[in-house]
Amino acid sequence: MNTEKEILIIDDDSRNIFALTAVLKAKKYQCLSALSAVKGLELLEENKNIGAVLMDMMMPEMDGYEAIGKMKSDTALQHIPVIAITAQAMTGDREKCLEAGADGYISKPVNVEELLVLLNKLID
Repeated sequence: MNTEKEILIIDDDSRNIFALTAVLKAKKYQCLSALSAVKGLELLEENKNIGAVLMDMMMPEMDGYEAIGKMKSDTALQHIPVIAITAQAMTGDREKCLEAGADGYISKPVNVEELLVLLNKLID
């Protein structure tokens, strides 16, 4: 298990951040969080130790699709894997997230085992 890289959780609901952080910390991951995509992108610019981003897709101001687009068009950030997390588990949502540039997709409520498998695959 890689404990050197930090996981950035971007979600506008602090309860989701709290739950994900608790689970990931129990698995020895270091976590950072942001309550908006704008703040999340600022953290990505400042912190060069982020190994993956868990991105809520439905947020006010800037949604996850726009934020992933910004990350993937920035040469300094485009290598960081993004896992889209959404409550919108409708047909086609997974494809829409992956087309937007997400490296993985998980629907809410988050299946912890599925998340950990994805993280292990995505973080080198």
